[in-house]
Amino acid sequence: MKKTSIIAAVTAIVLGGAVLAPTTVFAYRGDPSVTGPNYTAERHDAMEKAFDANDYNTWKTLMTGQGRVTQMVNAQNFARFAEAHNLAEQGKITEANAIRAELGLGLHNGSGQKTGYGRTK
Repeated sequence: MKKTSIIAAVTAIVLGGAVLAPTTVFAYRGDPSVTGPNYTAERHDAMEKAFDANDYNTWKTLMTGQGRVTQMVNAQNFARFAEAHNLAEQGKITEANAIRAELGLGLHNGSGQKTGYGRTK
């Protein structure tokens, strides 16, 4: 009986982890209603100021070590990225996602995947 209880508990933990893990992996990704794993009110305010001022350098500093977006967004296309951000905040997700795809940012359907796996732009 004790062995069965332990097996059931371990199975529940493993299955629970499998269900909960993807929610942290797919946080944010262009949806302003979902906060990412690095969210703080202070960082959010600083990011909003960077977008409002079209301040690529501040955004880049705030985004250090934050993934692929920092490889795709640069000083030349930051204004377009900020536009996508603002559109998403206005609820215009389709328009924002079109800009994200244009910039090569993945939309979980492969449409934004322009680099990687040995390919170049």
